[in-house]
Amino acid sequence: MKEKVENVLAKIRPNLQADGGDVELVNVKAGVVTVRLKGACGGCPMATMTLKNGIERVLKEEIPEVKQVVAV
Repeated sequence: MKEKVENVLAKIRPNLQADGGDVELVNVKAGVVTVRLKGACGGCPMATMTLKNGIERVLKEEIPEVKQVVAV
């Protein structure tokens, strides 16, 4: 499943990089995906919205086994 998540993040990554940010996969365990927001995304006040409405939504659409995405 980790490889599936990496593939989906690769699709999302260009959008984040266009705004000066990035996302790094930390872990996948029991349907919970842990990521690290980097660059501009790391300190952005909209980071939670990006995480939940962007990254989590796309991962759940593409990989039904994903239950939640959390940032570290």
